[in-house]
Amino acid sequence: MRREDNTLFHMFLQTYQNYQDKNALIYRVLDQEFKISYAKLFDDVLVLARAFKAKKVEKGSKVMFLCDNRYEWMVTDLALISLGAISIPRGTDTPTLELEFILKHSGAHFLIVENEALHVKHEEMLNTLVLKAIFIIEAPKVHSLLSNIYSYNDILKDKVIELSEIEAFSAGKDMLDENDIFTIIYTSGTTGIPKGVMLTHKNIMYNVRELPALIALESDDLWVSILPSWHIFERACEYLSLSRGCCTVYSTIKTFAADLEQYKPTLVATVPRLWESMYTKINTTLEKKDAKKAALFKKLVALSAKYNDLQRIVTDELPRFEKEHLLMTPLRKIFASTQLFFLYPFNAFAKKKLALVKEKFGGRLRLAISGGGALPDFLDAWIDAIGIRIVNAYGMTECAPAIAGRALNCSTFSTLGLPTKDTILVIMTPGGEEAKVGEIGEIWLKGEQITPGYYENLEENEKSFTKDGFFRTGDLGKLTIKGELIITGRSKEIIVLANGENIDPTRIESTIAMLPFITDTILVGHSKKGLGALIVPDFEKLKDYVALHFDKVVHNIEQVMEDKQIVAKIKGEMNDLLQQTKGFKPFEKLQNIHFLENDFTVGEELTNTFKKKRHVIEKKYKEIIDKFIH
Repeated sequence: MRREDNTLFHMFLQTYQNYQDKNALIYRVLDQEFKISYAKLFDDVLVLARAFKAKKVEKGSKVMFLCDNRYEWMVTDLALISLGAISIPRGTDTPTLELEFILKHSGAHFLIVENEALHVKHEEMLNTLVLKAIFIIEAPKVHSLLSNIYSYNDILKDKVIELSEIEAFSAGKDMLDENDIFTIIYTSGTTGIPKGVMLTHKNIMYNVRELPALIALESDDLWVSILPSWHIFERACEYLSLSRGCCTVYSTIKTFAADLEQYKPTLVATVPRLWESMYTKINTTLEKKDAKKAALFKKLVALSAKYNDLQRIVTDELPRFEKEHLLMTPLRKIFASTQLFFLYPFNAFAKKKLALVKEKFGGRLRLAISGGGALPDFLDAWIDAIGIRIVNAYGMTECAPAIAGRALNCSTFSTLGLPTKDTILVIMTPGGEEAKVGEIGEIWLKGEQITPGYYENLEENEKSFTKDGFFRTGDLGKLTIKGELIITGRSKEIIVLANGENIDPTRIESTIAMLPFITDTILVGHSKKGLGALIVPDFEKLKDYVALHFDKVVHNIEQVMEDKQIVAKIKGEMNDLLQQTKGFKPFEKLQNIHFLENDFTVGEELTNTFKKKRHVIEKKYKEIIDKFIH
């Protein structure tokens, strides 16, 4: 049944009425902190919406929005929502050619950019387009006669609000419908040309309505935000926060650790890449301070992880794919309980010591949500071992983004939990049949959160939607007996060797990335006889490794690559991690490795949420790949 009040603007008005005096957002400019109440946010949104309306931004207007995290992002987003305009958001690192493609493909009528430098960067290209107006958030007054360029300073001269304007502004909700498109998000292009994902109010409000209960969200919760606001995962988290009158602190990668300690959040939402960074930072810092303490810390983590694993055997919180023999279950539980009894005092000591690590997250963190990519098993276990409850979530831009999550309604470890409410999730085999429990296939979905389609892209819509309305995710997965989801790979990322063997690169990459001198890695070998890995090293740690094992001093990557003994030993250590006893197949060993001199960077080899653009990396390093694997 269609809901008349099922839009983001209805939600915002309700929040304003309920939480006017509460803080909505906290942010810093240089060293000065600003706290924004819901009343102040409401006023700023109204004033900006009024100014946009005066410049002919109206319902259905397509507005390209190029900006990174800042208070004005949220104000602008809500102002466009209130008018029924369609935002097309991207980060400031969007290349000019990609911006040009999106502007032309979307048929955008207006453009908003963060600052003058960004406008200048794209000015030559923008001069070739016809836009009704360009708005610059951070700039002095720039408008001149016959110009269509305005700064926010130009259009926000009058900030006085009459009572009648509040009534008229609020009445604008009546012209909005849950089936209206409120945004078109162009995917970051990990597999090719960006596609414009259309999302309606109904899509996003499904998330706003159904997710808070899964994380027990309350108005006194405080979030620390670090992901790009325009990305659907972060955007949905901010809407959730707004919907319940919570407070969100805008942080940065540089200040994240300090902000966690200062603001003591109850919730954080991050991507796996940031967890990997925290894992590396904590272990590296300990190793530099005291090698013995670092070794003790690792033992405490291993002990805690073992104890947690045994507890899950007793409580049936490990994934199962087939029914066990009637006698096996009690025997397993008795054996696990016996081990728990003897490990109890040691685990209590370990947990007490590891609680000091939790303090680094502020001491009040009750949930940490990981999304925007697969969380490697070793990281999942490590975060759990130090005592942080991790919500391992699975979503897509096309689903606004929620599909499944190991939230408070599910404790089965090493899974992504159950599909969200009323989501129909099926695993389909290549033969077009529904997969059995534990059988791998493509994930197909139906639900309120799923996009009506890609903007002006008939070919992709025909490929992505079945005749009976299922959305084909392109992700591969399997289900447990209880219906929990496990992702096994992405169909478009599967490497097919020359002998026809299919390999999911993500698990191998996350496993070899456990070595301390590896910053990033990408598996290659499509149509080749064997696998290879391109490695982005932490060169300082690599130097230490070479000095320790070979008693040599290296000054650059070239010296490392020229030494066949060093390369062979490192490749050997990687292959030691890829043992059959750990579930790897014989053909999943590395034939060769190659160290890269430069890091992968956001906007080039990485998306804004640090996913690797495989097609870009493989094209960039094609010559190297062809030489080092055959």
